[in-house]
Parts: sequence; structure tokens; C-alpha cells
Amino acid sequence: MEFLRLPPARGMNEISSADSRPAARPREAADARLAVDSVYRTESRRVLATLIRLLGDFDLAEEALHEAFASAIEQWPREGIPANPRAWLVSAGRFRAIDSLRRRARFDASLGELASRLDRTGQETSELASERVEDDQLRLIFTCCHPALAPEAQVALTLREVCGLTTEEIARAFLTTPSTLAQRIVRAKNKIKNAGIPYEVPGRADLPERIEAVLRVVYLVFNEGYAASSGDSLTRAELSGEAIRLGRLLTELLPETEVRGLLALMLIQESRRMARASASGEIILLEDQDRSLWNREQIDEGLALVRQAFASGQLGPFTLQAAIASVHADARTAAATDWNRIVALYDLLLQIEPSPIVALNRAVAVAMRDGPQAGLTLVDEILSAGHLAEYHLAHAARAELCRRLGNVEEARGSYERALALARQAPERQFLRRRLAEIAAA
Repeated sequence: MEFLRLPPARGMNEISSADSRPAARPREAADARLAVDSVYRTESRRVLATLIRLLGDFDLAEEALHEAFASAIEQWPREGIPANPRAWLVSAGRFRAIDSLRRRARFDASLGELASRLDRTGQETSELASERVEDDQLRLIFTCCHPALAPEAQVALTLREVCGLTTEEIARAFLTTPSTLAQRIVRAKNKIKNAGIPYEVPGRADLPERIEAVLRVVYLVFNEGYAASSGDSLTRAELSGEAIRLGRLLTELLPETEVRGLLALMLIQESRRMARASASGEIILLEDQDRSLWNREQIDEGLALVRQAFASGQLGPFTLQAAIASVHADARTAAATDWNRIVALYDLLLQIEPSPIVALNRAVAVAMRDGPQAGLTLVDEILSAGHLAEYHLAHAARAELCRRLGNVEEARGSYERALALARQAPERQFLRRRLAEIAAA
């Protein structure tokens, strides 16, 4: 998470003699500084969302945000911490932005007109109801995930503006350069500005389509954190953590069934983090995990959300995936897993969202229920149709089923194909270990 680089607190001798207000005592200054740090961590993204609504410009709002916190560092030690820090910061940021526009109006008259307009229309700042500010975060999420933006731009902009990750952090997570990532974000902001993309939650008629895009972006962020597509680590905790935070926010602000389903899915999947790798970083398959390491609080919260989602009778893809994850979470041992129920849920999922990935996961579940040969037949059908030919997990699944059937040569060939396609270091290590086991046998 990005933190504001706060300037050092002013000393006694730095306060102008024209300033009649008494300087803060060192202890009061320290307490105020801690308060600013805390408010920045908990409120900065909400303040930014409101400033974007009031100012209508991402870059101007970000500048205003930092100016507001700089003002807080200067004023709160002397004047005390305001009763509503968030509203104070929004007001301070807005006024600083208007002042900045008026100073720059010497070179661009249109900026002066903009400053006057913001001054006239921004009086609502004094009426900052908490629910309006919360709505601003929802508006920001929908804006960042607008279908006019490319999918990779949606993810980058959401992580930057809603989550507050730095450009360097996002670039590192998705294995691109900070300059490339920065250009992607700049293009997305320009697209929003030039195309006049509204900063709003879509109306009831457009909501189903738009919420699907938002949930897809959040799930992409979670997936990259839960199982990194490449690199040295199996997971990236900061990304899955941010996705869950977004999921909670969406559930509070927009308690739709699929929103609950996605949050449930992420919580149940995340509950297994501590059991998914050994101390040396090697992958531990689900059936071999120490289930006492699973986070029961996350599981219980996820199961409760699944029950709420199913009670609505509206089953979407995220709700069904969460239900599948809940069957695993309910099983005290791998042998106790209800594979009949999992296959049935995959059957429903395939009807709602047919895809080769879902079909592959169903094939693995069928193998666990009916034996490896039944699963292998299904996997071969998927691969022979040309689907997932470049997907390393499809070849890894085929290799595992061949290994269990004793087809050593076929297992070796599929493991080698999976290894050639895999980009994540722990997965490559796991595949090499399987190849070594075959060779030793």
C-alpha cells in the first residue's frame, strides 16, 4: 500500500511571527502526526474518491489529496484533530485545488473558469454525509472498470486509484515495467476524460452488465494474488488481500447475490494460504494439505455468505464456484470430500458459464469420483478439440491422471509439456519433482 511521504513537523522557530496561534507542544505534534498517518491509511482512498467526484479529474484530485494531508500535518498539531477528519480533508483538498487552478489561470483562462465553476458547485462539501462518501468509492470502482477501457487498463487503474498501490507495486505484480504500467494508467485516465465517461454507478437497466465487469476485475486481481501467473512466489498476499478488501466494500455498498458469491469464493480460497506451500516454498496439493492450518474464521464467513447467496435462488458463476469451494472446506479430510456434489455443481456451472477451464476442473472432479480413466477421457477430449493446448495446468492434470493409471511414458510427456509452458517457479519445481519421481520409479 502506498503511504504519503509526510513532511517533518514544523519546529517552534519555523512558525511565522505573524501567526498568532500558539505552536503545538512536541507531544501534541507527535500525537497529531500519528493521527494523520492513521487517517491516511484508513481514509485516503475514500477522500480521493470524493475529490474525483468534486473535481472531475483524477490527476487534480490526487494532487489535492496530497495537499490536504500536507495541510493536516501543518494545522492539526496547532488546532487539534477535527471531529470529522475525512470531511476536513475533502474540504481542504477541494479549496487547495481551486487555489491551484486560479494561480495557473494566468497561463490558461479556461482554468479560471473551471475554478469558478468548482467553487459554485462544490458547496455540497459542507453536507458530506457518510453514505454519500461511501457511494463515491462505488462510483470510482465502476469508473475504473468501465467497458470502454481495455481489461488490463481496468485492473491497473483499479489497483492504483481504488486500492492505492504504487505504480511500481502493480508493475512488479504483473511482471511489466513501471513505465509501461504508468503509460497504461495515463491512457485510461485520458480515455475517461476525453470520452466523457460518467463518474457514476450505472442505472438499474445497465447494472447487471456493468457489475459483471467489476466482479471480473476484482477476481482477476485475486487470482493473480492467489496463484501468481509467473515469478518466484506461489502467491502474492498483497493482491489477494486487496481483492478481498474490494469484495467487502462491494458487499457493503451493493449487496447483490453474485457480489456475496465472489467474496465467499475469495475468502474460502484464501483460507488455505498457509497450507498450500511448504516452508521451502514447494507446492502442496489440496489432497495433501494440513487442514488444521486452514483459516476457520475465513471459512465460516465464506460459508455464511454462500448460504445467503443460495437463499436468494439466483445462482451465478461466482456463487457456484464458492459453493464448490465450500464443499472442500466442509470436508475434514480429503477422503471425506463429497465429489458427487462437486460434480453436480460443476454441471450447473457449465450450463451457466460454459468454458474449457470449467470443463477441465469438472474432468478432474469426475476423476476423483469415478476414477482416473474417466477423468483422462474428458481431459483428452478437451485437448483434442484444441482448447487449452497452451495451458500448462491442462497438461499437468493429464500427466497426473496418466501417472495414477501407471502410464509412465504418457505421464512423462505431459509433465514435460506442462513444464515447458509453466512460468511460475514453484509450479516448475513441482513438475520437475514429478518428473524425477517417474524417472526414479
